[in-house]
Amino acid sequence: MSTPTLDLIHRHGSVRKYKPDPVPTETIEAIVAAAQRTSTSSNLQLYSVVAVTDADVRSKLAELCGNQEHVAQAPVFLAWCADLARLDRACELRGYTQVTDYVENFLVAAVDVAIASQTAALAAESLGLGICYIGSLRNDTAAVIELLKLPRLVFPIVGLTVGWPVAAPLVRPRLPLAAVLHWESYDPQPKDAELADYDRVMVATGIYDGRQVPTPGKPEVMEDYGWTEHSARRVAQAYRVEMREVLHKQGFELK
Repeated sequence: MSTPTLDLIHRHGSVRKYKPDPVPTETIEAIVAAAQRTSTSSNLQLYSVVAVTDADVRSKLAELCGNQEHVAQAPVFLAWCADLARLDRACELRGYTQVTDYVENFLVAAVDVAIASQTAALAAESLGLGICYIGSLRNDTAAVIELLKLPRLVFPIVGLTVGWPVAAPLVRPRLPLAAVLHWESYDPQPKDAELADYDRVMVATGIYDGRQVPTPGKPEVMEDYGWTEHSARRVAQAYRVEMREVLHKQGFELK
């Protein structure tokens, strides 16, 4: 099946090298306005975005995001934030007190951010721009909060670099549809065949540089380093363990 929108979606790839050309203010505004048209829980619109074009601030963000060069290089950095602060004011105006203590409140805001930022990404790509999601915005959320002057009940969720790509990005293969699509109920059967096929596809792209690792259970036998090894290594480590404390300081109790 093919439509212009589907074709655009399937051409997506993260861009990490940008031309120095600025992105016009009206283009940034058009991208965020498109994001505002996306689905949002109960029309609460529990997100805000800080558009950073200042080179010095982008450089500081790059340091906080693991020294990723493209964060400083991209002419625009969009910091997408869960935002319950705006509703605090709405409650104040109408004589109510907002309940912000529970996991659900933060989760709804985080989902709103995810949906809106993805619509922004698609809008940017439709205009010929390149984007890259920056999850490492959460590496030091306390420092990001201070740098961007985020008030209580506003929390940085993810960044988005935006700019004119130097070259077309690599379109990475995704997992086979059968590995992620379940009909009627979740199929608990292991998807080993699909994962093995995906390992071979990802190895063939060359992104793992031909690395090899010992085979589990057979350390004397070497095999290609693939997606399963790469992903298992990543999720076997704890990251950003201070986040709950910072969330509490920002007013998200997560009861």
